[in-house]
Amino acid sequence: MRKYILSVALLATLSIFAQQIEVNKLKDHVYFLASDKMKGRGTGSKENLKAAKYIAKEFKKYGLEPLGTNGYFQEFEAKVTKVVTQDSIRKANNVIGFLNNGAEKTIVIGAHYDHLGQGRQGSSLLENSVGMIHNGADDNASGTAGLLELARVYSLDKINKNFNFLFIAFGAEELGLVGSRYFVNNPTLELNTIHWMLNMDMIGRYDKQAGVSIIGYGTSKGFETIFSSIDPNQFIKFYTGYQGRGGSDQTSFYEVDIPVLFFHTGGHPDYHRPSDDADKVDYESLKQILVLEQKIIQQSMELDQMEFRSTD
Repeated sequence: MRKYILSVALLATLSIFAQQIEVNKLKDHVYFLASDKMKGRGTGSKENLKAAKYIAKEFKKYGLEPLGTNGYFQEFEAKVTKVVTQDSIRKANNVIGFLNNGAEKTIVIGAHYDHLGQGRQGSSLLENSVGMIHNGADDNASGTAGLLELARVYSLDKINKNFNFLFIAFGAEELGLVGSRYFVNNPTLELNTIHWMLNMDMIGRYDKQAGVSIIGYGTSKGFETIFSSIDPNQFIKFYTGYQGRGGSDQTSFYEVDIPVLFFHTGGHPDYHRPSDDADKVDYESLKQILVLEQKIIQQSMELDQMEFRSTD
């Protein structure tokens, strides 16, 4: 009976969104990005550029305005410091699409699309893994798939118009948050117009006992109000963390006093190893994490008069 009640409640929650997250689309994105043909999407590789072009093509399909410095691309250079290679300085891109609703404030939704390539840029946790493809299905094809699905949904959703959305697929995160730091230092949208930033990194391996982690609760006075209004029984299990810092791209925004929330399903034995493959992603739970994010975004838009100032 309890399962039935929760199912009805979830359906009621889903119905408030005109467009719904589709599991098949999430799978399509992850299986493409994390295929062996993409060779781990290492920064500076032709496969990394292919991934960037794939994201840009999706943004164009959704009708997002290009807000890079070269169409959807914001080009920069990243340095490999963990392993000395002949190409230690590598070209990289952020991929940026803007949903312009004519509003004063903008919500940033981000995820990084790069991974470790074939182990030559460092950070692999498997010994003697140089030359082995690190597919990075969870890290971070899962977050990129979430980014693309939210971009698709909000571009089609005609209900909410009181905020703009800036979708950013960050490059070179694995080399030290290089892409996100480059963006906040060279913004293509004025930082003072950003309401808050939502980041997704590794949201594909949901642990039913622990739930999904949402850190950054303490970076805005508004988040306490938002979470107090959310019935946890209607959504996937989650827990919150106060701090805004963490090992992903939301940190770059937090450091310039922009409120952030960071979604993460935690570590696992395949983390930063060649075994992080697409068939291990929990796509149904990934969808439910995005549904929770939609609810939080919706609640934040209803609090548009509240100042989202860092309290940390």
